[in-house]
Amino acid sequence: MRLSTVILPIHRWNEGQKIWHRAEGLGFHAAYTYDHLSWRSFRDEPWFGAVPTLTAAATATERIRLGTLVTSPNFRHPVTLAKELLTVDDISGGRLTVGIGAGGVGFDATAMGQEAWSPKERADRFGEFLPLLDELLTQDATTSEGRYYSAVEARNIPGCVQRPRVPFYVAATGPRGLRLAAEYGQGWVTYGDPRGPAEVPVEQAPAVIEAQLAKLRAACEAQGRDVDELEKVLLQGSTAERPLASLDAFVDWAGRYQELGITELVIHWPVPDSIFESDFAVFERIATEGLNQLG
Repeated sequence: MRLSTVILPIHRWNEGQKIWHRAEGLGFHAAYTYDHLSWRSFRDEPWFGAVPTLTAAATATERIRLGTLVTSPNFRHPVTLAKELLTVDDISGGRLTVGIGAGGVGFDATAMGQEAWSPKERADRFGEFLPLLDELLTQDATTSEGRYYSAVEARNIPGCVQRPRVPFYVAATGPRGLRLAAEYGQGWVTYGDPRGPAEVPVEQAPAVIEAQLAKLRAACEAQGRDVDELEKVLLQGSTAERPLASLDAFVDWAGRYQELGITELVIHWPVPDSIFESDFAVFERIATEGLNQLG
């Protein structure tokens, strides 16, 4: 099992670079950031762009993997996104992971003046977005015409440092998204029950993930793919569980999900006076000692 962190893009870079550098020093496998235009209770607070943040983080670090968790079609197009991802992969020396999902109904959904898409339209768009992004990142030139997204002689030379392209970690819980994860993903991401994870009792939270993993396994079997080829990533912070309360709490939490088959845990870098507030001394102990205490 691997342990990673997600660093919100809320810091001016003279402070932010210290955090990304510290994440590498603590030994995290990867450091991700959210890819939103604004997000929930942080809407009226500082919030910077994910891709420029990852570009800067690539120059401030040497070993840690970097990534989005997650990007979506809400305000992006595959042609421009592919060019940006290729560039970050190059600057980082092949350390980029692309967490990607269908998007939602938050501020991103309407910030560009459009109506929020229905769940069906989000799924339809993602079903075009992800295959086209895959094609753009694996070919020098791409021409494709879709209902929502098209490319005309779009060039991506010299291609990704990582071959055949940067890895996709697909966030999905529904059948169409899971099929895409099975077909295109090198990893799969969940944060719990998408209908309202914070309302799921603590004792029931692992069962939600177990059921999702069973569906992922079935989707992989339908694609003729071994589910063990995919990383299984759990993002902490959306359930009633409190694994950052103490080192022992983390070890108990991590152990439960390790037994279920989760291969990477992602915990939020502490943000004072927010929903992600936690004791930084405890957080550091978790980063440096937590996985070593798993049986």
